[in-house]
Amino acid sequence: MSNTHTLAFEIGVEEIPAFDLDSARKQLEKAVPEAFQAARIPFQQFDIYTSPRRIIVMGYGLPEATEALREEYRGPAAKIAFDAEGNPTKAAIGFARGKGLTPDDLERRDEGGVEYVYATKEIPATPIISLLPGILSEFITMLKWPRSCRWAAYRDYFVRPVRWICAMLDDQVIPVTFAGAVSGNTTMGHRVLAPGEHVVDTAERLIDVVRSAYVVPSQAEREQIIREGVAAIEAETGCKAELPAKTLLEVVNLSEYPTPLRATFDEEFLQVPEEIIVDAMLMHQRYFPLYNAQGKLTNDFIIVSNGDPACNATIVDGNERVVRARLSDAKFFYEEDLKNPLESYVEKLDAVVFQESLGTVRAKAQRLAALAGHLADDAKLSEQDAADLKRAAYLCKADLVTNAVIEFTSVQGVMGSYYALASGETPQVAQAIGQHYQPRFAGDAAPDTVVGKLVAFADKLDTICGLFAVDQGPTGSSDPFALRRSAIGIVGMLEAGLPVSLDAAIDFSLDEFDRQGVTFDRNAVRAAVVDFFVTRTKVILRDGGASADAVDAVLAAGVTEPAIIIKRTRALEEARAGMPEVMADLAIAYDRANNLRDESLGIEVDATLFQGEESELDFAIDAVSAAVPGLLVAGDYEAALKQLASLRGPIDAFFEAVMVMAEDEALRSNRLRLLNKFVSAFSGVADFGKLAKAAR
Repeated sequence: MSNTHTLAFEIGVEEIPAFDLDSARKQLEKAVPEAFQAARIPFQQFDIYTSPRRIIVMGYGLPEATEALREEYRGPAAKIAFDAEGNPTKAAIGFARGKGLTPDDLERRDEGGVEYVYATKEIPATPIISLLPGILSEFITMLKWPRSCRWAAYRDYFVRPVRWICAMLDDQVIPVTFAGAVSGNTTMGHRVLAPGEHVVDTAERLIDVVRSAYVVPSQAEREQIIREGVAAIEAETGCKAELPAKTLLEVVNLSEYPTPLRATFDEEFLQVPEEIIVDAMLMHQRYFPLYNAQGKLTNDFIIVSNGDPACNATIVDGNERVVRARLSDAKFFYEEDLKNPLESYVEKLDAVVFQESLGTVRAKAQRLAALAGHLADDAKLSEQDAADLKRAAYLCKADLVTNAVIEFTSVQGVMGSYYALASGETPQVAQAIGQHYQPRFAGDAAPDTVVGKLVAFADKLDTICGLFAVDQGPTGSSDPFALRRSAIGIVGMLEAGLPVSLDAAIDFSLDEFDRQGVTFDRNAVRAAVVDFFVTRTKVILRDGGASADAVDAVLAAGVTEPAIIIKRTRALEEARAGMPEVMADLAIAYDRANNLRDESLGIEVDATLFQGEESELDFAIDAVSAAVPGLLVAGDYEAALKQLASLRGPIDAFFEAVMVMAEDEALRSNRLRLLNKFVSAFSGVADFGKLAKAAR
């Protein structure tokens, strides 16, 4: 493209929150090309740069002006557009108005002997310099932020106050204003290393000027610098750093000139549970802990400085003092908590509200202990495992009122496990307490033991049932209590073989709320909770590739246990893949029988009225009906499907040889009863009518 131009647009702000900055970059990567395409401005490419104090759009290969266009639109036939006297009708007037023209501007064209009217619009070329102010201003206002603010007396909103705007097309400043900021040809350097204004002589020089002012404008480049610095420290220490993706992204977007540095804390703090130390560093200070070759936490850690490298020693010392204070607090809280057994904290849960209408966390602990007893019986646990389950369920929330968890909230559950061991609880109780929030999200690991899984199951189910009981279940895309996530965790554990009935557990959980005096419509809430789990199971199956008709066919049989729904759906899919013709024919036959049958006649047939094919079908139905229930109880759904598939031959022969709607009323009624009996053989297995549409 000859005679092309470069665009530079920078929004300078006070420090933008890290995750908001990442979101803005992603929004602009999509929105910028779309905006220029909509304005009919061709381009070679756009690059988006971000740092904590700036958002930059660089455009390359822009033309002098938009292309002139000639647009033609065919309208109605001329005989409809004009009357016999040649006057325009409402059709012509409306068509012309829609194109910004008058009826006199319309042309008539003959097409194969039929005249049509055409509207022709000439769109002249427009210098892009006249379009850019509006486009660039829109980039400021279109960005979506979780929270915005106003400043001074301005009524405009942005994530943080806008302090400068650099907007240039080559060496020409593009006029853009926002909340008192007026565009110019200057940018701002690093706050410490190159403070103040820096002149940008041409648009293509903006990124070079920013770099010369000690700002690394690319998020990807800053991440690479941090990773390389961390790798160098790992090589120096022989340790391995933990770089959680979320914390790393935050650190990348907290610095404009990152420098990874090694720091240490006193070894005495390693006596504090590792999780508290890691929480203090990662969550509170955004430091990266270092682990030795055996995977044990060391007293070395990594900070990422945004300051002057000449002052690294001072920066390290300052950060070490911050960590020392945090870990001193953690050590004190931990030692204070250990002075009392874990059980002593349960009583204090009366001061913590679980939910306004559902009472305190202590009431929840009592419900969990009761539900744990039911689950222990249902799972047929040993006496010791049952005792551990009830104990863990009763104690699992006790650490919420301990000093350490109040200060370091992310270690709830984990601290409970430490305090449980220190109080003399069994290792299994301690482990179950430590893992009872798992799985926290899709793909997260479930607790390691059956006891741990059942404590997690009870905790999640109690929350779901309780919130549904007080009408606080999810609505649309709103799920403030993350109940869908909890349901997915429960379904995942059941699918993996947790040996309990969800339906029975729901009943028991609702009974506990009733016993504690919570008022609700039990039948309506139960139906809503069951449907909630069924819906989650459907979503899981469909996300996993299961076909919608197979899922619907299984659900139509009235199954509500997630593990059974999943197992049967997959078995049905496998049966269709393994014997597609048989399953397709059987689905069509089922649909045909289902459409003809008359439920009011029942399934009691008169064998004396049978012809040969009727007798064979009746015998086959009896054999299948006798075998299928036992197979379902045994969980052998695949064998049950094969039993049903064996009916294909007899039902095909029946329809081939027998006139169902015979003139003789006795014969007709008997044959309809036989079809009722045929359909009833599928009861509790699947509604093959749901598969018939796909089979056809």
